[in-house]
Amino acid sequence: MSEEKSLNFIEEIVEEDLRTGKHGGRVLTRFPPEPNGYLHIGHAKSICLNFGLAQQYNGKTNLRFDDTNPVTEDTEYVESIKKDIQWLGFQWAEELYTSDYFETLYGYAVELIKKGLAYVDDSTAEEIAAAKGTPTEPGIPTPYRDRSITENLDLFADMRAGKYKDGEKVLRAKIDLASPNMHLRDPLLYRIKHAHHHRTGNQWCIYPMYDFAHGQSDSIEKITHSICTLEFIPHRPLYDWCIEKLEIFPSKQYEFARLNMTYTVMSKRKLLQLVNDKFVESWDDPRMPTISGLRRRGYTPASIRNFCDKIGVQKRENMIDVSLLEFCIREDLNKTAWRRMAVLDPIKLVITNYQDGQVEDLVGENNPEVEGGEGHRIIPFSKELWIEREDFMEDAPKKFFRLGPGLSVRLKHAYIVTCNDFVKDENGKVTEVHCTYVPNSKSGEDTSGLKVKGTIHWISVPHAKEAEVRLYDRLFNDENPAAAEDFKESINPASLHVVERAYIEPDLANATPGKGYQFIRLGYFTLDTHSTPAHLVFNRTVTLKDSWGKEVKKNG
Repeated sequence: MSEEKSLNFIEEIVEEDLRTGKHGGRVLTRFPPEPNGYLHIGHAKSICLNFGLAQQYNGKTNLRFDDTNPVTEDTEYVESIKKDIQWLGFQWAEELYTSDYFETLYGYAVELIKKGLAYVDDSTAEEIAAAKGTPTEPGIPTPYRDRSITENLDLFADMRAGKYKDGEKVLRAKIDLASPNMHLRDPLLYRIKHAHHHRTGNQWCIYPMYDFAHGQSDSIEKITHSICTLEFIPHRPLYDWCIEKLEIFPSKQYEFARLNMTYTVMSKRKLLQLVNDKFVESWDDPRMPTISGLRRRGYTPASIRNFCDKIGVQKRENMIDVSLLEFCIREDLNKTAWRRMAVLDPIKLVITNYQDGQVEDLVGENNPEVEGGEGHRIIPFSKELWIEREDFMEDAPKKFFRLGPGLSVRLKHAYIVTCNDFVKDENGKVTEVHCTYVPNSKSGEDTSGLKVKGTIHWISVPHAKEAEVRLYDRLFNDENPAAAEDFKESINPASLHVVERAYIEPDLANATPGKGYQFIRLGYFTLDTHSTPAHLVFNRTVTLKDSWGKEVKKNG
């Protein structure tokens, strides 16, 4: 029997709303990204929550771009966000933009002025901040708080007409300068920005603040459940105040804990810094926690959705161990990744009793974890093979179950071989391992009766394809880099190791982007998006086991 999963607190709210017939039994959520950067794994949690909730209760989700700051926004980010959401497996009901509502929002601001609930302030940003007071001391009114409604209407119209410079005037709500909630001490509603907007061009030179645009945009769309992260709790009273004073559809805001993850930074500002300062290649660098970076590294939509499901929805901030995300991708790729062989640090193995020029076509299943193996591929076998250098030791310890003088192993999908000799160069480095094979020990047809404890992978020398292999690791050495004075100081210098010339089995020349491959004994890999047939590039998605966990225990 499967254990029934309990509802999270947002599901409980939705179910109660549906039971009482609130909003006419509708569920309409929204995902409101700012188009000023690429989405990251924290956004994936919000996407899965908003879209998943709507799917669960036969509702819909709007994708609404919060494009109220033209200085930082770009259509590149818009397109990347849409691609990421669809890749995760979700589709929005309507694609909308806060800029679609600029005229309506302007009208709402005018209405607040007419009700005596908003005024134009000529104070500088520093003067406004000083006049707001402190959490223990009330604010004081600026000289412009008691302007007449007529004067405020004229000044606001002039702001829109472009008669003032950036920062010269702002529109503020008139609420309560003594409120214990600093967000209610006459917050800014509009500011002047003479900047080209990626959608409206130069049509506007005043733009609504997020706190004003957010609730009203929800209301315009008749959003039933507006789900935000915990830092928006103090903003909720303003959200409610605007809706109440404007007497518009009462959308309701609910808050959940954002995703914090070890060895990761989630701030878009910090991620942008990593890109601009060339610590990483780009937003989709496979070391980045961006959805595009995870995709390029070989993470699957199913693994990310499963991760978001496992961490759940909380009301309190917490730190999730990145090893859980790595567990989710291992679990998924173990079931879906095709097995292939690759040698990253090659040394030649020569089978001295195998006929010169002879080639055998051996058979290897694609995925032993799936019934039927998902088909098979042909693996050419010959007298000379590449094996991993670490699979041979000149002076092997007792429990070394690989190759060394007198030691035997099975070659994966092939034969049992015994090491008889080896060759060194003038520097004393081993260059060749000489073995004999047991002809009647072929995998699947073994009648030799021999038992060996070790199995190693290999590549036929004349059939090997070359590839660049990028071994990615965690970008930070610090468990909580965001808490450091300078997060960049904890960047892991070993976060990328490039193997410029690895040997792979011929079938990997047909690898397809987005497909996961388990390089036997080495880890999970995927073809890089920048790979070409002439220069194959594979990225390591994750190691086979949690090597970081072992290090932590060892040093603990």
